[in-house]
This record gives sequence, structure tokens and C-alpha cells, in this order.
Amino acid sequence: QVQLVESGGGLVQAGGSLRLSCEASGRILSRNRMGWYRQAPGKQRELVATLTSGGSTNYADSVKVRFTISRDNAKNTVYLQMNSLKPEDTAVYYCNLKNYNPISAAVTGDYWGQGTQVTVSS
Repeated sequence: QVQLVESGGGLVQAGGSLRLSCEASGRILSRNRMGWYRQAPGKQRELVATLTSGGSTNYADSVKVRFTISRDNAKNTVYLQMNSLKPEDTAVYYCNLKNYNPISAAVTGDYWGQGTQVTVSS
């Protein structure tokens, strides 16, 4: 089992910045992918950014250039630096970790944090 604890959400004015953190604990395999998703009211949860244990990143087009994902493997922590925030970035942000079988690459576990609210005022 894996536990994810997020922090860093809050209220910020448009154009401002926030940094989200997510610390993972438990059975984390060497091959994994950590990332951030978000869900705005009335909308489906969507991918924001992911970062694999091998260092590959993936970003939603809407956040490229403005957001940066990084991780500290020694601390099992992933960060999301959000700059130039817009009102449309307002959502609950969820941390996600996927464990992969090191041989087959099959997903062996899919875990979510409790979410942290980010509100961007205009």
C-alpha cells in the first residue's frame, strides 16, 4: 500500500505562483510514475503533469511553460511549481503514484492523495 500526502494549495491572484508538494510513503517500487491531476467543479479529472522514476515528463498543453514538475527521490516527494496562474487553473489538485512491474511494465498499483484546493482569483 502507498500513502500520498499533499500540501501547498491555497488562494492566489492571477499571475501569481504556488508550489504543491506530495510525499509518498509505503511500498514504492523502483519503477514508478508520480504526477498531478486536477478536477474543476463540473468537469472531469484531467492530467496536469507526470514524471517517471526514469525522468520522463509529460505535461498538459494548457500548463506547458507555466508549470514544472520535479521530484526528490530520496524523499519520495514530487513537486509542482505553478507560475503565471490563471483563474482557469482553479481546481482540486490530486497527487497520483503508479507502480510498475519492473519486468513487464504492467501497472501493479494506482494510488491517489486526498487532494488540495487551488483557487486563482481574477
